[in-house]
Amino acid sequence: MSTLEIRDLHVTVEAAEGEREILHGVDLVVASGETHAIMGPNGSGKSTLAYALAGHPKYHITSGQVLLDGVDLTSMKVDERARAGLFLAMQYPVEVPGVSVSNFLRTAVTAIRGQAPRLRAWVAEMKGAMERLQIDASFADRNLNEGFSGGEKKRHEILQLELLDPKFAILDETDSGLDIDALRVVSEGINRFRANKEHGVLLITHYTRILRYVQPDFVHVFVDGRIAEEGGPELAERLESEGYERYVKASA
Repeated sequence: MSTLEIRDLHVTVEAAEGEREILHGVDLVVASGETHAIMGPNGSGKSTLAYALAGHPKYHITSGQVLLDGVDLTSMKVDERARAGLFLAMQYPVEVPGVSVSNFLRTAVTAIRGQAPRLRAWVAEMKGAMERLQIDASFADRNLNEGFSGGEKKRHEILQLELLDPKFAILDETDSGLDIDALRVVSEGINRFRANKEHGVLLITHYTRILRYVQPDFVHVFVDGRIAEEGGPELAERLESEGYERYVKASA
């Protein structure tokens, strides 16, 4: 069993006026076999948490710890955190001209596994994963995310998740911009990942619609860079009907 433990995490971000603290002491533990949903209004720090965990250079951890199985990740580079078992599906996946989807995925898998997969086995593995996510086979030869629709980019993020097989997946608003069919396919991919009880999921979202497909074990309300309330799936339903206003007012 693995654990991802966030202890009193404070994070600043580079801004025009200088460093500005966004996270003001976040405590959270995600164990393998668990799905945690983080919900909150725009600007509450949800994405800051995701990028800080993954090691984005724009986000500076000024104090606190991020422990994966007891090992502090805060001094690790992005690729080291990935090899340790952390994965981030970005809200806005970037385009990489000149790098095909197939080459990108094989390079990433090689870095994680420590050796390149045999070509024939790799083609079969990638093809199977693409079929499960209803991604056309021609996408393997296209430049990474270049000209992809929002839904195609999000499916590709889940394709990475399936092939890289991390211990913990951080999914930053993976449901944003998806139509109902794409949402269903992406959710099925997430559910396949979390069916393995050695995996843990931290799912960041504004809305409950993805939580109807991917039911969380725990829900955390995030406001003003802090966790304002915690509960089970029923908390998400309450947020759907009541919104975040009372939490925002309480933090003002």
